[in-house]
Formats: sequence, structure tokens, C-alpha cells
Amino acid sequence: MIGPSTESALPAIGRRRVIVCAGTGCVANGAYPVFQAFTDQIKAAGIAATTEFKAEESDQPGAPLRLNQSGCQGFCQMGPLVTILPEGILYTKVRLADVPEIVASTLVGHDIVKRLLYVDPGTKKPCQGVAEIPFYQRQQRFVLRECGTIDPASVEEYLTHGGYTAARKAITAMTPEGICREILQSGLRGRGGGGFPTGRKWEAARTQRSAKKYVICNADEGDPGAFMNRSVMEGNPHSVLEGLMIAARAIGADETLIYVRTEYPLAVARMKQAVKDAQRLGFLGTNAFGSGQTFTCEVLEGAGAFVCGEETAMIASIEGHRGMPRPKPPFPAQSGLWGKPTIINNVETLAHCVRIINEGAESFRKLGTAQSPGTKTFALTGHVANTGLIEVPFGTTLREIVIQIGGGITDRRGRIGPNNFKAVQIGGPSGGCLTADHLDLPLDYDSLRSVGAMIGSGGLVAMNQKTCMVSIARFFMDFTQRESCGKCVLCREGTRQMLTLLDDIIAGRATGETLVLLEKLAHAVQKGSLCGLGKSAPNPVLTTLRYFRAEYDAHVFHKCCPTGQCKALAKPSIDADKCKGCQACQKKCPVGAITGDRKQAHVIDPAKCTACGTCADTCKFDAVVGV
Repeated sequence: MIGPSTESALPAIGRRRVIVCAGTGCVANGAYPVFQAFTDQIKAAGIAATTEFKAEESDQPGAPLRLNQSGCQGFCQMGPLVTILPEGILYTKVRLADVPEIVASTLVGHDIVKRLLYVDPGTKKPCQGVAEIPFYQRQQRFVLRECGTIDPASVEEYLTHGGYTAARKAITAMTPEGICREILQSGLRGRGGGGFPTGRKWEAARTQRSAKKYVICNADEGDPGAFMNRSVMEGNPHSVLEGLMIAARAIGADETLIYVRTEYPLAVARMKQAVKDAQRLGFLGTNAFGSGQTFTCEVLEGAGAFVCGEETAMIASIEGHRGMPRPKPPFPAQSGLWGKPTIINNVETLAHCVRIINEGAESFRKLGTAQSPGTKTFALTGHVANTGLIEVPFGTTLREIVIQIGGGITDRRGRIGPNNFKAVQIGGPSGGCLTADHLDLPLDYDSLRSVGAMIGSGGLVAMNQKTCMVSIARFFMDFTQRESCGKCVLCREGTRQMLTLLDDIIAGRATGETLVLLEKLAHAVQKGSLCGLGKSAPNPVLTTLRYFRAEYDAHVFHKCCPTGQCKALAKPSIDADKCKGCQACQKKCPVGAITGDRKQAHVIDPAKCTACGTCADTCKFDAVVGV
């Protein structure tokens, strides 16, 4: 179900509104020119319109049409997205040429441009809005609730959705003990990957005797394919800032920082503007909410080192040192930034705190599982029909996410099929690969840990049968090896050696001893590394060895890549029973490696074949195997 998502986040029903998604996916597909085209076409049509939010006009039927950009609406695969209110129409894959028709048919007239509606591939039924689209129906969006509707640059609009009521309540009507108790009772666990209870972390810092304390927002999201934190900062920056203020009040801090990687320029700009607006309105400063208390916030840009997502490495970076972790204890809550008690929470964790203070711990616990309450955002990518940003309660299964929300797994030609699923990589470089046997596994911190995986920050990559799991393990090992800070020998040298062993396997140089050494080395790196990067770096290797051992054996002992993805081991051939002798592959082969008469089974000459895959892409009968 959608729950309190887009529907409850919509502005008052009386006002006409056009919302163009300006999330990263939609922008990459041309959302900015589409927005400008709407501006020009609405003006040409003589429609009274504005791009500014005015609270006094928000519920007036006669008010000018509102045109604004929003943060990510989640359905990235279908972008650019355009929402028309109050009708609740969602147009997908909107191009420049479509804008005049939308304005004429929907804004001037009262018709729907049906060709721009999302069509459910299962029922073949056009879906008018989010309430009818399976991708949204099975989500429960709280952190992402306003990301796809409000103008992220307008603090006034955020206020009309209850913005800063939680921070005001925490600062003027609650004690630090009371805030920590509420967060602890909610069961909120850190959404950055570790899953440590947030209330326990806050209480540890609160009880420290120090005249100076700090709160840091960890916005240094660096997992490949992960964009949850960036989307929240770009789509609803004030929710992050408000959560940061609640945390500061809870531990007795007066100074907060937001550490954002510099590769997120829009997120940086939005957060800086949010800080300025909060200062202008008296929410930040020497007299926050008239309480006499001081709260400041500074947005800092990190250089993009993956290891700086680790707490102590981030602190070192902020202090001007090289981003390298240090042993714990002492923990940052005891001795952190400049030696003072410091708590660090990620973007999503802080955004959840706003809801908990507003609605209470028991309300938060109504979703999720007993040990993992609430919801979690995921970046769903890979060989899935519907990629995008989603939010679901903990306890949701992989099957619900990949098959129902994601729409199913696609093959190399984009066709959805029940037998396409091979694996899901969850948790990015720190996570592990799960198989079809895990499709009904409820996703929470403890269940994933039991099978050698982890939630991580929320990256989730779906893979089809043509994916080489050895290559996937190598991809993530290459990433973590390059991102290692080099401080401890096991991580610095161990990941390098693991990468070399994986290269030997993919190139056909490996022996049985290679597999034994790889597994032994992975366990050593896992146990002996100093920080979370090194300790979790072997996870993709260990889980693929555990669940896809036959694929490793094929590479090592049979010198063959079953999927045909490893060029050194690829041995493409043509299945004579499937081949129709149409000669399409023969005509397309760039090196003339395919022979055969018309209506007769063709043959590939392995001496000439370069394993480029052109024949497999051309064949309509799936007769080419091994590539």
C-alpha cells in the first residue's frame, strides 16, 4: 500500500498544480528543458501561473496555477515524470514535444493524454496516478513522503506540511532525557549500515560531562548505485536539518555539521539554502524558537573518499587530517570531533527522528519488525523492469521488492520472465549476494546478517541469468581495494591480493589452490581489518563463493564462464535444436566466424570468434549460448 505517502503529502485539493520531477534520473532524461517548456507553454496559453509558493493561496481554488520542480519521485525508470493536481495524474517519459499537448488537453481542457500514462505490463491497464501503479502501491513512504511533491527550495511550503514542529517541540517542550527516551523506545536503528540503536548512541553522548558537544550528519553516501541520501537532501533538505536539531537538543550540543561529498553539488546547494532559511526564520541561531538556546549548522564538503563514511575517518577529515579510521574505544560519543563527545547519524536516520518526535515511538513501531522497526529506503537498480528509489517497511521480502515493486527481472533484451532471476546484491561493497532461495527472506538487520549479507546504506542491485557472479565479486573488490585508506596491512594488502586472485580466476590462470587461498584470505581480512570498510570488503566474495560455488568451479576447473561474460573463458556456440538457419547472426558477425546454409543449423568457429556477443544480441531464438 502507499500509506501516508504521496497522497497525504499533496497540497490542498483546490489548487491546480504541475509538478516536474527534478530528481537525478529525470534530470538526466531532460527534466529541466521540459520544465522550461511548461513555463513557456502555460504563458502562451494565457493561464495565470506562478512558480512561487504562497501559504495564503495554497487552499484557494481560484489561485494561479502553481508550477514547480520537486525532488525525486522515485519512479526513475519512467522519467521525466510530470504530476498534475488535483486530478492526481502522473505522466511518464514526458518529452519536449509532449508539453504542448499536455497543456492544451489537460490544463486548458479536461482530457488525459493516455499515451503518457504508465501501463501495467501485467494487466495492460493504463494507470492514471500513483494510487493505481504497483510500483507505488506496495510502498509505505515516510522519509520520502514529501520528496516528490514539495518545492525543496521553499521553506514556507515545508512549514505547511508540519515542518519544524518536531524541532520546536523538542527544543521548547522536551528535556534531553525525554528525547533520548522517545528515540530509544522507538527502536530506531542507524540507517547508514551498521544498524546500531540510535537512542543508545544519543544517550551515551548525553551523559558525557562536557561543555562542548557536536552532532554530525553523515551525508557521505558512496556505495555504487546508491542514491537514497542524496535524493532526500535534494528533495526535502529541511527534514534532515530538523532531525539534526532534534539530535543536538537531545545530547546538549549547540554546534552541528553536515558532511556531504562534493560530487553532490545540488544536495550541497539545497542543504546550504535550508540552513540560511532556518536562520532567517529564527530556527537556528542564538535564540532558536525563542528558547534562548543556541544551535548552529555548517555544511562541509568531503572529497569523495569512501572510507570517510566511517565515523572516525570522517572526524579526521573534518579536523583537516587524512581520512583514516582510528581504533575504538573511545567511541565518538565519548571522544569525537576535537576530542569532544560527538554523535554521527546519516541522512535517513535523522529524517526518521522528525516523525518519531511528532507522532511518538509507538506509531513508529507499527511498521517493520520487532527488532527492526520502521521503514527503509532502497535504491533499486540492475536488471529490473522498474528501477528507482523506494521505501518499504523492514520485514518486506526480496520477492515483494524485486518482483512486485520492481516489476520483475529482465533478460538481455529487456523481456520480463519468471526464470530470469539469478541474484541480488544488497548493501553495496559491504553487502553480499543472495539467490532465488532468499526471495522470501524478510529484509531486516538480523535476518540478512544470518545469511552473510547486510542492509548497508540501501543499495539493491538485481541480476539476471546472464550475470557472471565471479565478475560481480571482482567489481566490488576492485572498488573497495581502491577506496582502502591503507592504514592497516590486512585491508591494504589483503584486498589487493584478493583482487589479483579474482583476476586469475577470470583470466583462466587459477587452480584449485587459488580458491582455497581466496577464501582463507577473505576470512583473514574480515577478522583483522580495523574499520568497517575492511571488515565488510570480503562479503561479496564470501557470499558468491557460498552460493555460487559451481560458477567458480567452472572458471577454475573447466576454464569456462557459464554466462559467457568473461572474455578469456567465453566459448560461444549455437544450439542446433534452437537454430532456424535464418543467417541473421552470420550476416552480423564482424569477424566472419559463423558459417552455415540457410535453414540449416549454423556453427561458430572458436578460432575466429572474439566473443563480442553480436550473434547473441541478433538471434531471436536464443540459440546462441555461452556468451
